[in-house]
Amino acid sequence: MNTTSDLKVVYFPSCINRSMGKNSFQNSDDLQLTALTHQLLVRAGFTIIYPKSMNSHCCGMPFSSKGFAEANHTQSEVLEKSLLEASENGKYPVLYDMSPCFQHSKEEFSSTLQIVDPIEFMLDYVMPHLTIKNKKETVAVFPVCSVKKIGKMDQLLALSQLCSNQVTLIDSNCCGFAGDRGFLIPELNEHGLRELKAQIPTDCNEGYSTSRTCEIGLENRSGIDFKSIFYLVDEVTR
Repeated sequence: MNTTSDLKVVYFPSCINRSMGKNSFQNSDDLQLTALTHQLLVRAGFTIIYPKSMNSHCCGMPFSSKGFAEANHTQSEVLEKSLLEASENGKYPVLYDMSPCFQHSKEEFSSTLQIVDPIEFMLDYVMPHLTIKNKKETVAVFPVCSVKKIGKMDQLLALSQLCSNQVTLIDSNCCGFAGDRGFLIPELNEHGLRELKAQIPTDCNEGYSTSRTCEIGLENRSGIDFKSIFYLVDEVTR
């Protein structure tokens, strides 16, 4: 695995992370995820390349999940073309900041683009260039469905254990948010996370994951702060 690639990376912020704000537990001066990711990558020594017309891009999953196959393929093809251009035909890795978007593009793309999921990128590309200074005592970590499907459970645990002395990996078949369905049918989320609170240690008030909508449901059902694991990496290495 090439872990340097001249320390250049194409960063594709998912449309949901571009459009949604911070969670209710975060301070007013905390950075939004896209800005925090930019700062973290720069601190690790990366030069960041953004795809052209970034705000018009989407992986296509929101269309696919609602049965709009043609719109999904169109969005995916446009994104793939843009990422090929930005990465100079695959010369540089492409960072995704949401596991579900990564999994969707991995299944849709036909080229040899080197797209990298958020867990692998932090663990193999970013952490070797940073020093852990403020390891957390205890955190909860939720592996979203796509993390299980792409086989990144061990890497998620390894990344979390680099950043915290005690890691509670939440055991759940699915959080029930199911993309954006948790907004419309909160009962799905309520059922999916019915055993969540019992799994979180009493001294744990921070949780991390790799999907924004799942984190919204986790925050609502647990009563503790749940956000991207990029925040954890940033905080312990500053």
